[in-house]
Amino acid sequence: MGLFRRDPKRDGRDAPRDPEFAFFSADEGTRFRAGVREAFAERGLEVTVYADVVADSAGRQFGLANLAAVCHNDDRGPRAWPELVHQHVGMVLRTMDAPSALDTLPTEQIRAQLYPRVVGDGFNPANFAYARSLAPGLYEIIALDLPESVMMLTDEALEPLGDLQYLRDQALYNLRGLPVEAHESVKDADGTLFEVVLGDSFYTASRVLALESVVRQVTGEQLPADGALVAMPFRHQLAFHAIHDTGVIPALNAMASFAASGYEDTPGAISPYVYWWRDGTLTQLSDHEEDGEGLRIVVGEEFQELLERLVEDDEN
Repeated sequence: MGLFRRDPKRDGRDAPRDPEFAFFSADEGTRFRAGVREAFAERGLEVTVYADVVADSAGRQFGLANLAAVCHNDDRGPRAWPELVHQHVGMVLRTMDAPSALDTLPTEQIRAQLYPRVVGDGFNPANFAYARSLAPGLYEIIALDLPESVMMLTDEALEPLGDLQYLRDQALYNLRGLPVEAHESVKDADGTLFEVVLGDSFYTASRVLALESVVRQVTGEQLPADGALVAMPFRHQLAFHAIHDTGVIPALNAMASFAASGYEDTPGAISPYVYWWRDGTLTQLSDHEEDGEGLRIVVGEEFQELLERLVEDDEN
């Protein structure tokens, strides 16, 4: 998985846009949805295709947003879409038709496959009363990792598995045991430096919940007392900058652009913002301008005091 996406050969931006997925042209959106309908039909299921979902005669709905983003981001372009669509539809139907893992797996095996997952964009907290709020629009939930899918566990699903705090501790233990699949350093001449952990795991970005262990794995160092800048643009990326000195200033600006770019039109989008991680608490530091165009840095009193102290330390 690359750090930055390459632009595949596609219709130009001057072509009329798809009304639901603006990263597609109108023609590309039509081709994408026709491919989805065909993939379901080949598996014996006729579906009605809407702008962002398809529905079968039993009323089951299958969202298209993540699959559309996967197709959009594949650097092979539209020639790869039939393969991607067929794989995804096959996986969805196998998952829907199979018995629930909650009914077939032993409880201890389920616990061994639990992971905490950070969710943001589009998450509906209904049926997840236990979800822990991390920052505005960001939540931590518990998921069951399966060979072909991830099951986000509702209150009802968690209840027979045991005490909630025990389950969360088990999920965090499992998260800390994951390997770092890939790591890249982003450096610039202005002193910008931050690290990016990448991986195919659906829990790569969620490793912000175990940031201390990730930092040790990647840098061999402990997190400083002032914490770190972090960004989780989508589920397969976690960026961080450990705060030691005024290098945090160029890192903050660069990470704000990185997070906003990585979040846009990606499968599993989480957040386009940068956060200050300190003692496990996240404070949002970047935001969109009020007119929706461009980015701005939003610094509260505590972070401003930190910056002033770091500047003073550098001058001395």
